[in-house]
Amino acid sequence: MKNIEFKAVKKKYDETTVIQELNFSIKEGERLVLLGPSGCGKTTTLRMIAGLEEISEGQLLMGGTVVNSVAPGKRNIAMVFQNYALFPHLSVWENITFGLKIQKLTEQEMAKRVKEALEILNLTGYENRKPKELSGGQKQRVALARAIVTEPKVLLLDEPLSAIDALLRKNLQKQIRRIQKALHITTIFVTHDQDEAMLMSDVIHVMAAGKIEQSGTPTEIYTHPKTHFVASFIGNYNLLSGSEFEKLTRIKTQASQIAIRPEAIEYFKEPQPETDEHLYFKGKVIDETISGNILSYVIETEQGVALRADHLYRTFNLLDKGELVFMKVEKRNILEF
Repeated sequence: MKNIEFKAVKKKYDETTVIQELNFSIKEGERLVLLGPSGCGKTTTLRMIAGLEEISEGQLLMGGTVVNSVAPGKRNIAMVFQNYALFPHLSVWENITFGLKIQKLTEQEMAKRVKEALEILNLTGYENRKPKELSGGQKQRVALARAIVTEPKVLLLDEPLSAIDALLRKNLQKQIRRIQKALHITTIFVTHDQDEAMLMSDVIHVMAAGKIEQSGTPTEIYTHPKTHFVASFIGNYNLLSGSEFEKLTRIKTQASQIAIRPEAIEYFKEPQPETDEHLYFKGKVIDETISGNILSYVIETEQGVALRADHLYRTFNLLDKGELVFMKVEKRNILEF
């Protein structure tokens, strides 16, 4: 069942169109990520769903009903902001109950919901603390508790983890996934981080310049980018012009751009037997970087084309700068635009 639907939705400020025509739907219980660089329209799209931005053209439907003119407080939506937006003079308990008081619940029902939220987010014992007494991660969990305690139909998260350190960020990502799955809340998550988008989504919309460049599952987006922009934003593809590819392979192409994932390039210290399914290159290592368990080499081919090759860090397959290396890549992993 469709929970949210965009029908030819646009957003303009005076004569400037900041959101091009959007046409997409979100299923009930689905995890959607809006992914893209700063200024691409992710947050504006989120704020239109929340009712914090007016829609200039088109229709936004929730549960089959047009909500363009429905006030934010009547949409049964909760939003978690990047800056937490906690009330500094209120305790954790008071911050979490704020939205419940608007719903005019009984004290008993409020207490029940808050205790459940505190347990879910490992905040039991912090009820009387003020925001200034909390760490960044604890503040973000309070903001999340305040959102889910109202039992919303839709949960909106606007880059909620961008200001948190890497280890805590991973833990909170897991918590949000667990909560979303347990409560079956339709969730829309805004981020510019491709790794976070892959982890947090059922579906990804990659946005650029106020429009959706490509939609799909994380696997579809990563393995089959349809445009140069998506390939440049997802997966650190090697991007070559058609002429560079012809220079590298001596194969004619009608494509203007060629993309090769760095992990699709295998490298060896000795020449390999050739097959029709692969392309082969030779070059020398000019740079290396290590990111976690990924070892990344930049290899300059004999034709002067630099290729990045990524592999799991293995001590028995290390290369030195300047070392000669033989590469191969399956033809099916070469994408043309």
